[in-house]
Amino acid sequence: MVNKLRKKFVITAILSLLLILVTMIGIINAINMHQVVSDADNMLAILSSNNGYFPAKILYNKAPKVTFSKNNTGSFDWDVINSNHSTESPFQTRYFWVKMDSYANTIRINTVHIASVSHDIAEEYAKDLYFSNSRKLGFYHSYRYLISDAEDGTKLLLFLDLSTAIINAKHLMIQSLAIGVLALIAMFILVFLFSGQAVAPAVESLEKQKRFITDAGHELKTPLAVISANIDVLELEQGKNEWTTSIRNQLKRMNSLVKNMLTLSRMDEERMHVVFTDFDLSETLKDAAVSFEPIAEAQEKNYKIDIPDGIHIVGNKSSMNQLACLLIDNAFKYSSSYGSIHVLLSVNKHIVFEVSNTCDTIPYGNLDRLFDRFYRADLSRSRETGGYGIGLSVARAIATSHSGTIEALRDGDKIIRFVVTLPKQQTKNTQKNK
Repeated sequence: MVNKLRKKFVITAILSLLLILVTMIGIINAINMHQVVSDADNMLAILSSNNGYFPAKILYNKAPKVTFSKNNTGSFDWDVINSNHSTESPFQTRYFWVKMDSYANTIRINTVHIASVSHDIAEEYAKDLYFSNSRKLGFYHSYRYLISDAEDGTKLLLFLDLSTAIINAKHLMIQSLAIGVLALIAMFILVFLFSGQAVAPAVESLEKQKRFITDAGHELKTPLAVISANIDVLELEQGKNEWTTSIRNQLKRMNSLVKNMLTLSRMDEERMHVVFTDFDLSETLKDAAVSFEPIAEAQEKNYKIDIPDGIHIVGNKSSMNQLACLLIDNAFKYSSSYGSIHVLLSVNKHIVFEVSNTCDTIPYGNLDRLFDRFYRADLSRSRETGGYGIGLSVARAIATSHSGTIEALRDGDKIIRFVVTLPKQQTKNTQKNK
């Protein structure tokens, strides 16, 4: 139990951190890429508005003016467009453009500002975009392009090289992912080391609860045995009557509750010693199912048993008998008046034991709650049938101890099925085939 709690705590903490890291890394890289694209679009807009060249003077929101001189041969003014564009931008930007007429004839090509693209390649890229009916703005390989239309019918196809920016964005993504992985590993180590202290209060509470259930179960056995003996004496002296019969019925209910409580307590023990042997599962389940036939006849319910012979399993015979009795008893308690109950055992990829019954209403929501301890979907109905909300918890514990699963399924609006699935490799026939 302690290990299960620690595992759940570690998994929850790591998944929470993973979600946070993925969100943060995704946002950081998305913002970075958006900024790269935004800067490129801004630069393309400047070039497009000046026929493919950087302007000598641009007035933009009355930005502060910067003067740049080169070799004292002259000077030109350059306005700071925004914080990412300065007087160095014309010399740092790698781009080329192709001007074409309305018939896709090349008028002019400019590749002065990029060394990796020749005139032929530039013309090839431009014609490819021209004839592919591409959008006015988008990506072409590692270039951000802009197609602008002039009043004379010509088109200016601008290509801005973003290869360096894309490489930097990839590096940022790799670095952020590496940092995230390292943070996740560090967090896992720390959470694993301190998980014991984190779950200590819950473990202590569970241990006290388990100790109470075990002690109460054992302490109740003695007075129940004394009451049963006294009833035997009363019936011998005065004969049976409605009062002694009622007391015996309540004793039976209390003994069943104590038995289930002790079973749960044993199942909770991580080092529980249960003897597993090869036994005839078909015979065990059939004996349990047949014992309910008088109840079915008395309650006038349609009771059907489909259990083939010869299915063996390696497990605990007593526990599997208890599992069958719990599920069948639950079906009789909560089945509709004059309803149907079906007990089925089959073998395919797994061994499947199923108990289904008709019922007036099936609980809404997740049926897995039915296996929670002391959970009762209908309190008034449970009082009538004598249920304590513990039987299905015991059934799940038994199925889990045999490396199996149990689930509750809806079959329409009026039928509920409890399906136990056990590993087929535990069967005797499979072992022989091996």
